[in-house]
Amino acid sequence: MNTVLFVCTHNSSRSQMAEGLLRDRYGDRYEVHSAGTEPGGVNPFAVAVMDEVGIDLSNHTSDHVDAYADTTHDIVVTVCDDAAENCPYIPARKQNLHRGFEDPSAVTGTDNEKREAFRRIRDELAGWIDATFGPNGSLASE
Repeated sequence: MNTVLFVCTHNSSRSQMAEGLLRDRYGDRYEVHSAGTEPGGVNPFAVAVMDEVGIDLSNHTSDHVDAYADTTHDIVVTVCDDAAENCPYIPARKQNLHRGFEDPSAVTGTDNEKREAFRRIRDELAGWIDATFGPNGSLASE
């Protein structure tokens, strides 16, 4: 079973949603974790929009990348540009990937507008995860 670490700045939204999606969809093939360079707790909007698709993030914790400094993962994925630029290099056994996604936490406005931003990023993450980690994805043979 391949291990995957998703990394983002605060480990509050994008990396948390990516972790939940990959575990839910392909958890039989991947052991999944997430961490941040400046962890700040799991965003309630991330928990809410993932709950809408049947994925429970309520028990997730926001971990610092240092917690994984002595752990080697097969695949390390940065999901925000800030983490790709500021994250200490975490070597992967097989592959380091970067795929930046907009930060839904940065969206201002009403709660409905914020929730819509989180839904959009959740759906973008889901499509990318399927295309990358799914049975016909680019890492399918890994």
